[in-house]
Amino acid sequence: MLRKRQRVLVMDWERLSRILKTLNWIVLFFLGLSSYFFLHGSFTFGIIAGGLSIIANFALLERTILGAFSPGSNLHVNKAAIIGKYYLRLLGLGVVIYLLLRQHLVDPVGLTIGLSTVTISIVGIGIYMLRKTYSKEAI
Repeated sequence: MLRKRQRVLVMDWERLSRILKTLNWIVLFFLGLSSYFFLHGSFTFGIIAGGLSIIANFALLERTILGAFSPGSNLHVNKAAIIGKYYLRLLGLGVVIYLLLRQHLVDPVGLTIGLSTVTISIVGIGIYMLRKTYSKEAI
């Protein structure tokens, strides 16, 4: 059974996770939309392909970590599974990026921008939380 403080932290993570997931899609939408109107098609496809692959990778990472730290799980045994799944995801992402670039389906700069979607969202949330902390407002 979770104590009250632990429940608050879990609820905060759940709320922050929902905000982050939503912000990921919003960032990808606006990057893709602005690219669609102002840049060429392979650049736009690079942004969308990179954004979709990194959002999927991030979702799988979250699922792996939540499963490893769930109540009743053996963290010592799960360390190897977490690391193994991390490297499998990294290998899969590398293969996808290689195939996209090798077939000249995407612009490399567009792909890089798309792969930055989650990073942009995390930095945005960090700036928002920092601003709220200094202005004495709750998130």
